[in-house]
Amino acid sequence: MTLPGTVFFPHTLLPLHIFEQRYRRMLKAILREERIFAVAALDQKAAAQPDANDPPCSIATAGLIRICQTNNDGTSNILLQGFTRIRIDSIIQESPYRIIKVRPLTTSAGADPDRLVTLRQELIRLAKTKIKVGGQVPDEVMQMLTHINDPDAMSDLAAYTLCDDPALKQTLLEKVETEDRLLLIIRHMKADLALIKLSRKLQGDLEDDQIGNN
Repeated sequence: MTLPGTVFFPHTLLPLHIFEQRYRRMLKAILREERIFAVAALDQKAAAQPDANDPPCSIATAGLIRICQTNNDGTSNILLQGFTRIRIDSIIQESPYRIIKVRPLTTSAGADPDRLVTLRQELIRLAKTKIKVGGQVPDEVMQMLTHINDPDAMSDLAAYTLCDDPALKQTLLEKVETEDRLLLIIRHMKADLALIKLSRKLQGDLEDDQIGNN
């Protein structure tokens, strides 16, 4: 599936509502076999070219269907669990649904374990600080970030849940070294915190619904 604005990561869960006929047919076929398919973000630059047909970004994530509920109207609700990054080598067919040729990508630490532990702790500290200054970090996300000890899995979860910009998410997905991913998320979190603090300072003692009076 090529989905605009959606960047899927390993170690994360993606709920999807399957309603288009081509994806219904794809799902039916997949459930008879390995229960695996890939989700890629739409390549916005390529999509602007004439005759572009939903071009996918070259780096995507393959996921395993963990739950599938078929509705009376023929649609389905599924829960997809990401398990590996992939590189799309080619599109083999488009009809009745897209089939792609891929290569799995192997991630690496990029740094020694102590360095990754330090970066993981810094990211958790920044997330807690964001909550203290009025930013939004869901409780369940905070709990997962603090309880996942694997820096690679934690960095993917943080990229998926703490970063809103799809372009930034795609950049993070394309980084195969855990250290690089953590450093970029930390940089993003620091910039986000600075913006929140500036906004609060400019707002002063006014309530949120009174900002227009400032």
